[in-house]
Amino acid sequence: MLNKIIQIFRVKEIRNKIIFILMLLVVFRLAANIPIPGVDQERLRLFFEGNQFFGLLNLFSGQGLSSISIVMLGVGPYITSSIIMQLMTMISPRLNQIHKEEGEAGREKFNQWTRWLTVPLAALQTVGMVALFRSQQIMVETSTFQMISIIVIATAGTIFLTWLGELITEKKIGNGVSIIIFAGIVSSLPSAISRLASTWDSSQLFTYIIFLLIVIGAIGSIVFITEGQRNIPVSYAKRIRGNKMFGGTSTHLPLRINQAGVIPIIFAMSIMLFPGMVSNFFATSANETVANVARTVSSVFQNHWFYGVAYFVLVVAFTYFYTAVVFDPHQIAENLQKQGGYIPGIRPGGSTEEYLYKIMNRVTLSGASFLGLIAVLPFIVQGFTNIASVSVGGTGLLIVVAVVIEIIQQVEGQLVMRDYEGF
Repeated sequence: MLNKIIQIFRVKEIRNKIIFILMLLVVFRLAANIPIPGVDQERLRLFFEGNQFFGLLNLFSGQGLSSISIVMLGVGPYITSSIIMQLMTMISPRLNQIHKEEGEAGREKFNQWTRWLTVPLAALQTVGMVALFRSQQIMVETSTFQMISIIVIATAGTIFLTWLGELITEKKIGNGVSIIIFAGIVSSLPSAISRLASTWDSSQLFTYIIFLLIVIGAIGSIVFITEGQRNIPVSYAKRIRGNKMFGGTSTHLPLRINQAGVIPIIFAMSIMLFPGMVSNFFATSANETVANVARTVSSVFQNHWFYGVAYFVLVVAFTYFYTAVVFDPHQIAENLQKQGGYIPGIRPGGSTEEYLYKIMNRVTLSGASFLGLIAVLPFIVQGFTNIASVSVGGTGLLIVVAVVIEIIQQVEGQLVMRDYEGF
């Protein structure tokens, strides 16, 4: 590992990319600590300490919500916009064609529409958050002009972070949006460690050891599933062109157990956060019926059992959904047929497509189920150990491990290219 790190910093291009990304993350952290005026910081701190839901929302805002900073929404609205656009590809054949069949120009157009949709979503979410904080007396009453200013600033903050994420993605060292969320999670580690140290109880030493072993086991399991793959054997028929013979080789088609990476976790959390946010907004409504319904929904989502089951189902569902988006059996079968390749014992064309679809479903079932179990494991652990904020730490753990693996794979890929050039 030490040799790899030394090699990374010896290659000027990779070193410059890493330094550039670190500088962007510093800019992000600076923005996350610039508060919007008119906030009672003490009330805000007490509010987040007593509300697990907003602790999770703060996690996805990159810790910007806990200080109501200029980037208090984080990349949440962009993620929501991406979910909506991906769902629309399943409904609209024209949109699906633009996304998949029109090449780079089609993908750029699709991404541009996603950015446009982010703007109204960010504005609506800002209005909801400001109204909620006012009802909790965290923010002072503001004039119409000040309210418009806050909406513009928070929306611009989200677009700014989205732009930073795209700049990071262009460097081909991980997904930019995931890295920004990762940076927000990691930035909270020092304060979490200090809280643990201040509440340390030597009589609970055995519980802490058990918790540490579970965390290590969870990390190992996530790495195992993320790296696991099913290899489908592929053979190529011999072809004669002139006096030369081509083909006749055998290789394999790798099907990853978790094709979707960290995206299902982010999508599932975004969906889980939405009902709680809306219910908290309407909990102080003047209409008693609306307020009672909102409180009921809020209490349901505060229930660990309901939250855990719903979270598990959404992680599994989004794993299947995103795998269907990124993995197209029809296109793979068509490409194999054009290149003279075939799976031994399977007819080329439609039979190959059906076979790949069946295998991918089975592989994804095991990966999605395991990922869902890892996602809800912190809720189970919290029930036995009574260690506070385990659920937030567990969600962050899933994202951190997946993002680190993705970064390592992309960096190693670039190092391998340079090894070939040297050889």
